[in-house]
Amino acid sequence: MNKIKDLEEEVQDLTIHLADMLEAVLYFGGVKEGKIEEAVKAYIDALDEVFEDDDGEMGYKEVVVVVEHLKRAKSELFS
Repeated sequence: MNKIKDLEEEVQDLTIHLADMLEAVLYFGGVKEGKIEEAVKAYIDALDEVFEDDDGEMGYKEVVVVVEHLKRAKSELFS
């Protein structure tokens, strides 16, 4: 039982780390500092728009495609 709890905590820690990394990607992609949270939500929504519910792998190139899409579709989020 302790092993399961340890794994759950590790997954939670990794989830937080990934959320922080997404914020950093968006910041370095040009999102205005006060718009990061809104951009994260827009990014998540854009995944379906860009990949049409495709459950394929997401590598760095796919992340770049989504950020580029956001720059066109939600330009008000960017500096």
